[in-house]
Amino acid sequence: MRLDEQRASDNVEDRRRMGTGPMIAGGGLVGLVIAVIVMLMGGNPQKVMEQMGQQQQQQARGGGKAEGERELTPEEEKLGEFVKKVLGSTEDVWDELLPKEYNKKYVRPTLVLFSGRTESACGSANAAVGPFYCPADQKVYIDLAFYKELQDRFKAPGDFAQAYVIAHEIGHHIQNQLGQTEKVHRLQGRVSKAEYNQASVRLELQADFYAGVWAHHAQKKKGILDAGDIREGLRCASAIGDDTLQQEAQGYVRPESFTHGSSEQRMRWFEKGLKTGDMRQGDTFAADEL
Repeated sequence: MRLDEQRASDNVEDRRRMGTGPMIAGGGLVGLVIAVIVMLMGGNPQKVMEQMGQQQQQQARGGGKAEGERELTPEEEKLGEFVKKVLGSTEDVWDELLPKEYNKKYVRPTLVLFSGRTESACGSANAAVGPFYCPADQKVYIDLAFYKELQDRFKAPGDFAQAYVIAHEIGHHIQNQLGQTEKVHRLQGRVSKAEYNQASVRLELQADFYAGVWAHHAQKKKGILDAGDIREGLRCASAIGDDTLQQEAQGYVRPESFTHGSSEQRMRWFEKGLKTGDMRQGDTFAADEL
């Protein structure tokens, strides 16, 4: 990918220096102990938690190094800069495209980088969860160690494969803004598990499509793609298809349990978005066949 001329987004919250120990919102277990002591002495524990939470946010933005924090390696720093530029590219595309197509202002999400585990408005998360989007706080969470897993386990190396992962999660943010996420979530408990899984597949395939739409317009705007980048993206989409993962994990495939779509479906919808660049052609919910 050619990102030298791409601006870096400032909507990145880097928690990687904070380590991987147990944490709670507002300062961790240490903060909780301090708050209890303050309460027993007649003080206001809420103020303590708020102050510690503010300190954490400042440190996450580079405002200081707290005790127990670790230094990032040069490789981690470089990868963080890459992620900021990919996010900046998605912002440039969706800032323009969403108002044009749906008359909606694009609300830029925050991308949270973490190591090991972290907290989100959707609950605790660890590296095993993989990258995810939380609609409750409109943030994308990713442990960048996932990229090594993408390369080693899934055999999907390359910078564009890494960018596709971010673009897919930003696709979920687009769905959240357009109300598609809530429609699917409301089905839970009201339809059978198989029907809900099918709705989830349609949601995921649409996010793949939106990732392709981003790549289409980013290429038109700034020519960011190199020869071979598309192959990287398609290889990544294929590697994380439900059928591929199930075959690897259990030796057989159960289509009725799919929640993200097959390798072929994920590649096809991503490629459709990439070729057309037309948001209106990505209505996976109306498609007779996926």
